[in-house]
Amino acid sequence: MIVVTGGAGFIGSNVVAALAAHGREVVVCDLLGSDEKWRNLAKHEIADVVAPDRLIGYLDDRAAQGAVAAIEAIVHLGANSSTVERDSDRILDQNFRFTLALWRWCTTHRVRLIYASSAATYGDGAQGFDDDGSVAGLARLRPLNLYGWSKHVFDRRVARIVAAGGATPPQWAGLKFFNVYGPNEYHKGAMRSVVVQVFERAIAGEPARLFKSHRPDYADGGQLRDFVAVADSVEVVLWLLDHPDVSGLFNLGTGRARSFADLAAAVFRALGREPRIEYVDTPLAIRDRYQYRTEARMARLAAAGYRRPFASLEDGVADYVKRFLAAADPYR
Repeated sequence: MIVVTGGAGFIGSNVVAALAAHGREVVVCDLLGSDEKWRNLAKHEIADVVAPDRLIGYLDDRAAQGAVAAIEAIVHLGANSSTVERDSDRILDQNFRFTLALWRWCTTHRVRLIYASSAATYGDGAQGFDDDGSVAGLARLRPLNLYGWSKHVFDRRVARIVAAGGATPPQWAGLKFFNVYGPNEYHKGAMRSVVVQVFERAIAGEPARLFKSHRPDYADGGQLRDFVAVADSVEVVLWLLDHPDVSGLFNLGTGRARSFADLAAAVFRALGREPRIEYVDTPLAIRDRYQYRTEARMARLAAAGYRRPFASLEDGVADYVKRFLAAADPYR
């Protein structure tokens, strides 16, 4: 059995789909709410759905029944991922304290833990994008928003435990996800990837709408991101589950930054159309915290033994547009 928190969400439901396709027993921890989020799970067999506030009790019950050995790993992808959230206490409860509780449970019961960190921990990128998981390496980073900081707090706690020779789960791996796109993100509203937003405007006959640059060294639409297909992200999670000897903090991107203008053009061309782009001012509320470049350094994951190539931006976007966004049933 593998427990996937955030299992009805974007990355989580793609992990659930892959595990189910491999015949693995999966327990989903998530809140489905009253929207269409359940559709992210509808095509796949799952063993149970547990609310986040019941998960520790659920796990304790399994342990009390002597069934903890059946739990192979917890893949912790659940979080409050809003980059504009202002409630610090809520974010800390959901993104730090809950993750720490899972870490302690997995340590006590010798269950492997794979958890989601974030590229938002790198802040403006002034310190680079090296997934140095040491105490000193993490101390140099300055996240720009509350979400990024909440993830960074946990990464630093893990680094301190490891440096002090403290107890850890038998395998632990933190994944610093960069800009992930792909199927099953339809429930995310304004937090959906730019691929979806450009696609919706393109099929409506409207130009893509991207932010202007407010820095002289970047053209409008020239802001850079490491865009990574969710299918590639899932492959990394599956590889870690197949390699229980690998632990550490790892970037999860392609290692190649591309512009938002490149991404918009890829969406239009996947639809067989010429790109049309208009530029708008970056909102003042986020302008001073806006990242102009992210690019994952992927050497540590490669050194750990991961060899599978990542899809190019054009190939990944074309697959997403043609097999999902433009399909009658767009869910994985």
